[in-house]
Amino acid sequence: MRARSIRDKCIVAAVAVFVNLGFPAGAETAGLERQFSELADPGYAGWQSAESDIRRAWSRSGSATMDLLLKRGEEAMDAGDLPAAIEHLTALTDHAPDFPEGWNARATAYYMAGQLGPAMADIAQVLKLEPRHWGALAGLGMIFADMGDKARALSAFRASFALNPHQQDVKDSITRLEKELAGITL
Repeated sequence: MRARSIRDKCIVAAVAVFVNLGFPAGAETAGLERQFSELADPGYAGWQSAESDIRRAWSRSGSATMDLLLKRGEEAMDAGDLPAAIEHLTALTDHAPDFPEGWNARATAYYMAGQLGPAMADIAQVLKLEPRHWGALAGLGMIFADMGDKARALSAFRASFALNPHQQDVKDSITRLEKELAGITL
C-alpha cells in the first residue's frame, strides 16, 4: 500500500509538471492597481470588493493543476493535517515557483506547525514575488512577535496595515506593540 501511495504521488507530480508547462505560474494580479489603491484608502466604502478581487486573483496560478494543489494544501491545513498540507504545498512551490500564494500558504502551514524558520523563508519568497501581499507581512509580524522581536513585529504589521487598513487584528497588534514599546529606546 505504501509503495502504491509513493507511485501515485510520483504520477501526480509528473502530470503536474506536464500540465504546468506552457501555463503562466504567477498570480494574475496584473491590472489590479485600482483595487490595491482602493483597498489602501481607509475611507473607501467599496474596500471589501477590492480586497475580494485581489484575493481571488492571488488564488489563481494560471494552471488548474496548481490551483488544485493549493486547494488540497488548504483543505489539509483546515483538517489539521499539517504534514499533508506541507507536502501538497511543497509540490506546488516546486512546480510553480512564481506563484506567490503557494509560498504564502506553505508559510502558513509551517507557522502552524511551529516551524518559524521555514515560514519566514517562504514569506520572503512571497514578498519577492508580490511585495503588496499584506497577509504575508502580517504573518511576518506574527512570527517576529512570537520570537519576542517587538520592533520588527511592529514594522511588519505597519507595512501590512499601510496596504490594507481594514485589518482589525493587525490594527490591534499595532496598538498593543506600540504600548509595549512605549518608552523603550529602539
